[in-house]
Amino acid sequence: MGKVTGFMEFERVDETYEAPVKRLHHYKEFVAALTDEEAKVQGARCMDCGIPFCNSGCPVNNIIPDFNDLVFHNDWKNALDVLQSTNNFPEFTGRICPAPCEAACTLGINRAPVGIKSIEHAIIDKGWESGWVKPQPPKTKTGKKIAIVGGGPAGMAAAQQLARVGHDVTVFEKNDRVGGLLRYGIPDFKMEKWLIDRRVEQMQAEGVTFETGVYVGKEAMGAEVKNYSNKTVSPEQLMKDFDAVVITGGAEQPRDLPVPGRELAGVHYALEFLIPQNKENAGDFKNEIRATDKHVVVIGGGDTGSDCVGTSNRHGAKQITQFELLPQPPEVENKPLVWPYWPTKLRTSSSHEEGCERDWSVGTKRFEGKNGKVEKLIGVRLEWKDGKMSEVPNSEFEIKADLVLLAMGFVSPVQQILNAFGVEKDARGNAKATEDGQNAYQTNVPKVFAAGDMRRGQSLVVWAIREGRQCAQAVDQYLMLSLIHISEPTRPY
Repeated sequence: MGKVTGFMEFERVDETYEAPVKRLHHYKEFVAALTDEEAKVQGARCMDCGIPFCNSGCPVNNIIPDFNDLVFHNDWKNALDVLQSTNNFPEFTGRICPAPCEAACTLGINRAPVGIKSIEHAIIDKGWESGWVKPQPPKTKTGKKIAIVGGGPAGMAAAQQLARVGHDVTVFEKNDRVGGLLRYGIPDFKMEKWLIDRRVEQMQAEGVTFETGVYVGKEAMGAEVKNYSNKTVSPEQLMKDFDAVVITGGAEQPRDLPVPGRELAGVHYALEFLIPQNKENAGDFKNEIRATDKHVVVIGGGDTGSDCVGTSNRHGAKQITQFELLPQPPEVENKPLVWPYWPTKLRTSSSHEEGCERDWSVGTKRFEGKNGKVEKLIGVRLEWKDGKMSEVPNSEFEIKADLVLLAMGFVSPVQQILNAFGVEKDARGNAKATEDGQNAYQTNVPKVFAAGDMRRGQSLVVWAIREGRQCAQAVDQYLMLSLIHISEPTRPY
């Protein structure tokens, strides 16, 4: 907790944004972190609630009241130590996490919750600036070798944890740079990629080896999944060369929209637009899909759809419309009904504020165009009763569409990878493995583990970090049963 009466004395202060008129001209981050004094005051708002639901609301179980109190007392170094004890990459979550911890904050029952995410952001940025974030190489090596397939947040978290306890870890990433959707998916204006590079350097100093441009599998993936690999390694080879294999390839199979006209040029999956844009920002090549002076329609009302909106705005789109299949959620949630759980409510992102028309309960009937190029979308109004969808009679409408971006989520991991390993799947096509118990994160294939979106389905970066950490613990125990009780510093789980 912070100051005993702080929650009554101080109001919540959010991080400030650069004005849209300025930030639309670049792809840099535009959120200004709290100053030391502002963070101190926000930390003071953490009340003596007795049972901090924020801890359980956070997927990595950050010890939030403790680091809030330490910031309030200007003990930033110890605040950083507390934060890093549960979260490998606070600079990622402090920027892009939707903050379920704040939804669970006790103060949030009848006031604005503590600004936990902004405090986390301030702590980790100060830690890096002060030189407190350093590599943590192991004191001894175990001689065990682990392959991690997928260099996203789950794979990175697992790799770092396993390397720090002395295992030899190699991360295989099919793209040319590490980071997964953090690198190629989330736009630079939400999180700049040098943040990932900095962590990669730290992990290399801790003993992690990164093999980029390497696809682990047999059968080629579909064209709908971007693959920048230039080398292929078989699962059999990994099984031969390593003592354990962890598959953390994420949920990359996009949900399609099988309606007439889907084949028209100008209709793309969201990542077909976002990944090349991040490649362009990195100086690799120009994004061939341009929203400049176009009528853009984004189908899907989630984070990926919002990212498409923000990127289209920076291209200079003439008009952006975002459709959502579900009804418009309430602007304010029913706190007594939903607290401390994640509420369903209307969320307006910074990208929406830059310019976008939003519409709900809209279904897509077909796309129409000329000469093989999309020109318009034919939609229909939907009614939702008792959770069931039906079309509103005579509600068909059309909207001009030069570019359509499908941002309707991801249905599963890439099946070719799971098939190559022979991993059993659950009903949703994810790698089947439990997250607890004696065989936590183990698949049906001996010494093959699965974590992150590849196991749980599409989710948040913070959930990927949690699963990577927990999977690392499971792998370590699997490999080192005989050494669990040796006298050494506590393993950093």
